[in-house]
Amino acid sequence: METLKYIFKRILQTIPLLVMVSLISFFIIRLSPVDPLAELKLNPSISPETVQKEKERLGLDKPIIVQYGKWAISFVKGDLGVTSNGEKVSRKLQERIPYTLLLTSIVILLTWLVGVPLGIIAAVNWKTPFDRILTVLTSVGMAIPSFFFAVLLLMFAVKTGWFPIGGLTSPNFAEMNFGRKFLDISYHLILPVAVLFTISLAGLQRQMRANMLDVLDSDYVKFARAKGLSEFKVVYKHALRNAINPMITLLGFEFAGLLSGAALTEYVFNYPGLGTLILEAVMKSDINLVMASLMMGAVMLVAGNLIADILLVITDPRIRVKS
Repeated sequence: METLKYIFKRILQTIPLLVMVSLISFFIIRLSPVDPLAELKLNPSISPETVQKEKERLGLDKPIIVQYGKWAISFVKGDLGVTSNGEKVSRKLQERIPYTLLLTSIVILLTWLVGVPLGIIAAVNWKTPFDRILTVLTSVGMAIPSFFFAVLLLMFAVKTGWFPIGGLTSPNFAEMNFGRKFLDISYHLILPVAVLFTISLAGLQRQMRANMLDVLDSDYVKFARAKGLSEFKVVYKHALRNAINPMITLLGFEFAGLLSGAALTEYVFNYPGLGTLILEAVMKSDINLVMASLMMGAVMLVAGNLIADILLVITDPRIRVKS
């Protein structure tokens, strides 16, 4: 019961954050001299009735605070307007979000499965050749820009022909059976996942290593060793439990941070995700799509932090007492 109360409290606390993000984003976009409906008006395939309907929905003839109120009400109702091509924004987001969630979920899973054990091993073998080599490799990984690394891998794919150079599926995807479809999607995900995994792994491994080094130097770990406990119990039963808590907190930021990092990677590999959609919307000055995408990024950040809070409550019962 206490856990449910804590989760409900955290959900309520996210509402003001989302309102603040929407206010800042809305006013920055609306105060720009660009006509929000300029792209719609220039598109010959968009009827004047659609433009007029969108003008009324946004309340462009009313004060800006009233415009925000009308937009907020429409957003809560799920009416996100239309894109510069006349398509529904909600439909575009529904098409792209699953692909981005697929990519980011795979990257986070692989990063944690590899980064946490590597961080523990590096901390336990502090200042050994293995630790020094790993430090150099992770420093290189943190220094490489994701866009530059993505371009390098794309050039490698073009020259060797070993990997697809874009998209998520092959042209004959619809004709494949389930097993071949799964393999085809996995094949297309290799390069985008490799880019984001390399960048994320470096930071996560370094952070885990630093946390473990701090914990291993604490008094209670020294006392556990003095009692004659095996090194395995000292590291994995006592030290790891306290070292992992700060990592869980970072999980929420990593979930949202991958969205921004994935944008350029998705663009390079022509991956049909949310990042590509946001970049295209910004370049086209598609106001409705930009605003909806910004809010989706905020929701992903809030969702990631909420997941991290729930995991923290599970791993550390003291949080329930403090809350």
